[in-house]
Amino acid sequence: MTGAGIGSARGRRPTSAPATAGEIFALIRQGAVATRTEIGRATGLSRTAVAARVDRLLKEGLVTEVQGGAATGGRPAARLAFHTAGGTVLAASVGVSRTSLAVCDLAGTVLAQDSVRMRVRSGPEAVLEAVGDRLARLIGETGSDPAQVRGIGLSIPGTVDSVAGCSIGVPVLPGWAEVKLPPLLSDRFPVPVRVDNDVNVMAIAEQHAHPGIDDLLVVKVSTGIGAAVVSGGTLQRGARGSAGEIGHTQVSDGPGTPCHCGNVDCLEILASGSALIRDLTARGRTVDTVSGVVDLVRSGDAEAVRLVRTAGRRIGEVLASAVNLLNPAVITVGGDLVGAYEPLVAGIRESVFKRSVATATQTLRVEPGALAGRSGVTGCAILVLDQVLSPSAVDDVLAQHDLTPPD
Repeated sequence: MTGAGIGSARGRRPTSAPATAGEIFALIRQGAVATRTEIGRATGLSRTAVAARVDRLLKEGLVTEVQGGAATGGRPAARLAFHTAGGTVLAASVGVSRTSLAVCDLAGTVLAQDSVRMRVRSGPEAVLEAVGDRLARLIGETGSDPAQVRGIGLSIPGTVDSVAGCSIGVPVLPGWAEVKLPPLLSDRFPVPVRVDNDVNVMAIAEQHAHPGIDDLLVVKVSTGIGAAVVSGGTLQRGARGSAGEIGHTQVSDGPGTPCHCGNVDCLEILASGSALIRDLTARGRTVDTVSGVVDLVRSGDAEAVRLVRTAGRRIGEVLASAVNLLNPAVITVGGDLVGAYEPLVAGIRESVFKRSVATATQTLRVEPGALAGRSGVTGCAILVLDQVLSPSAVDDVLAQHDLTPPD
């Protein structure tokens, strides 16, 4: 979530260009500098130039200043800090049947959150209009200034063109293909909007929750099934944004069940929350939501426990190939079905450790997601914060404000 740093503690090279206000903000945001003197040492700028840039950041509300004690006596030095309350970002994690929404501060901390059931099959215009209404209500609940919203992070299921900000023909999102989503929100909130796959944003959040872990595999088991890959510290989206689309990998023991993608025995059609609802209903259980499946497992329903563990085995079968290929340090499991964690992960572990090479599983950890229901909105917040608080974006905002005539 931190911006790119500049210079070093010993100062900048003489050939370096002068540090911009955005670059200085990145240093403050990282905690690399805390006083004007330290900024001067790190950048090589004069005291006057440092003061001018810091004053612009203070005026924009991105930095705050407090009086601190001097280390060696004398006049206390004013200390600078990233002002996390200097604005908000909005997060919308759209699911097939449920959408999570949040207002977050500039550190990505959730200030207010809501979860609503809405059918994505009603189309992007209707869904995002409802999302906008709910977000506006959440802003009011936090007492935040709508004018201080700095960006929106949006996630949707399936393959996403993150540059164009649209879905790439995902079967579970009829009517969404190639529809550019940012304008559907920026017409109401005139701020940058970033769009990515739902599991990718979970992976962004989990990566921040696992400092020091550079190789991470994130699995979401909910109405559908998806995964995301962090390798070498970098989220891997793939050539067309479809990295991690494990839901349409065929499993070996399927009964020949047709999938909506046109194939048969895909992981998602056999092991997802939707599949479990179908199979439990066929066995006489009254259940129509993934949370209902979780409730049956928690109540000790033997058939529900058996089916969830079988689903876990099938998920583990597909993950084993990913473990052999990528050698992650951690697999985190999230999504609505994680409420039935014990049988689900027991099945996943059984297949992964049986089918993967010993060297790849020797220190492998399989664990629940670290953010307990907030990984989607937290990841959306981080996604857009990385853009709107980047040095270049901060410089652009300051330049726009410099050109704005006074009232």
